Amino acid sequence: MINPSMYTESDRIALYSPEFAAMPHHCYRDMRKRYGSLVPAELSPGVPATLVIGYRTAVQILHDPAHFPVDPRTWEKDVPDECPVKPMLAYRPNAIHSSGEEHRRYRDANVAALGGVDLHGLHAVVERVAVPLISRFCEIGSADLVADYARPLAFQVVNEMLGCSPDIGHRVSTGVLTIFNGEDAAAGNTMLIGALSELVAGKRADPGNDVTTRLVQHPAGFDDQEVIEQLVPLYGAGVEPVLNLIANTLLLILTNERFAGSLLGGSLSTRDALDEVLFLDPPIANFCMTYPRQPVLLDDVWLPAHQPVIISIAACNNDPAISGGDYTGNRSHLAWGAGPHACPARQSAYLIAQDGVDQLLDALPEIELAGDPNDLIWRPGPFHRALSNLPVTFEPSQPFLGWHPN
Repeated sequence: MINPSMYTESDRIALYSPEFAAMPHHCYRDMRKRYGSLVPAELSPGVPATLVIGYRTAVQILHDPAHFPVDPRTWEKDVPDECPVKPMLAYRPNAIHSSGEEHRRYRDANVAALGGVDLHGLHAVVERVAVPLISRFCEIGSADLVADYARPLAFQVVNEMLGCSPDIGHRVSTGVLTIFNGEDAAAGNTMLIGALSELVAGKRADPGNDVTTRLVQHPAGFDDQEVIEQLVPLYGAGVEPVLNLIANTLLLILTNERFAGSLLGGSLSTRDALDEVLFLDPPIANFCMTYPRQPVLLDDVWLPAHQPVIISIAACNNDPAISGGDYTGNRSHLAWGAGPHACPARQSAYLIAQDGVDQLLDALPEIELAGDPNDLIWRPGPFHRALSNLPVTFEPSQPFLGWHPN
């Protein structure tokens, strides 16, 4: 049996390092050889955690909230406020960090609020946002598909779903990005909460047909702070993962002949490309944190009490014990989580990403990656799999007016 307290600092894998961001799959293979399914890791300097890279072990944890609860309050007592990952992991009164009746109360409200989204209407929203974004750069012949397309598309569509004005949405987007990047995350959290406070106050005064209003008016009777804390994960899980999913899918399509040729030929769909990315390079690579209340023996490893146990979604999806290498039509990945805390917004996220990719490829079917894919830079951070940029070139064309079927 292994006691993680025996590990030295040099034994722990720094999930925040640029080296890990550049070659995570190489690191996962090395981890598997050295440690098996449970890996000593650091989320930021001096913040130890256990990274789960075995698929079956991850599923066991995700379906066992009694031994692996999600409440971080005991852990965070000893974590300084300036810790860059604290705003991401700290307790909030929402479904992500709760269990039992409290979890049901929060999750039921979130499911109901998201269930009110008109998915047919969401297609129109994505097109309405995507068309002017594409038109801004289609005459130039080049673009950065992260900054010029995926990021503004995801934020604007989620803003509309939540009924958020552009001004408030800009502050929300800046706060969320700062938290994910770990760059003065405390300041990012302050900006995020301040902007969402204005959003909730506005919806109490002037309700609309949107997710925020449905949370405000839900029979659970949330106060303003509770509504704000439901919106935090909706923005965090609705924007950063979606923009990364769009960008990572476009990278796959642009660099893999199976997709580049087949998509134009019609034999593989954008959905197939999305599913392959959700297996190989999921936009949130490491997440689903739990905090054992007492030491737990798992896979011959003693997991310390109250220390984060984080699921490596990317490593688990690529676990040789379950991965056959064929991803077409296979949606057994853990990109949306599993168990009682599985993502309730997957349907909307799929739709936004798929329509976002299709709108771009319809407008610019001959688009090409500018430069060597090995020169692309991935943003460091323990949680996401995110490109810093995605430069492309294409034949300049007239402003895009949208795709309309015959």
